[in-house]
Amino acid sequence: MGKPKDGGPSATWEKDVNIIFCDLCLREIDLGNRPTTHFNKEGWTNLIKNFFEKTGREYDKVQLKNKWDQLKKDWKLWKELKRGSTGLGWDPRKKTIDAPDEWWKEKLEVNNNFICFIY
Repeated sequence: MGKPKDGGPSATWEKDVNIIFCDLCLREIDLGNRPTTHFNKEGWTNLIKNFFEKTGREYDKVQLKNKWDQLKKDWKLWKELKRGSTGLGWDPRKKTIDAPDEWWKEKLEVNNNFICFIY
């Protein structure tokens, strides 16, 4: 996440803050505030306000949109990783796919960016 307009510190996104943000985004989608591929003005206003109420963090639209865009890229990469694979498990400790080392090796040969999902 880049620096805010005022040159302050970069936004930080711990796992619990990511979950709060995702939950708030889903709420705005359910409310119809993402009628196409983007949140509308009301959606962004609600996200900024509700994110502050839940986290105490005053992130602006640019910071939240940057996070949205990054999460979308991660989700697309995750879908690509799983494409065509069946019978995979889930490692609750690592919170990632539980698959044999050979499966991971083959996937990393296709796209080295998948490494972010191993640990």
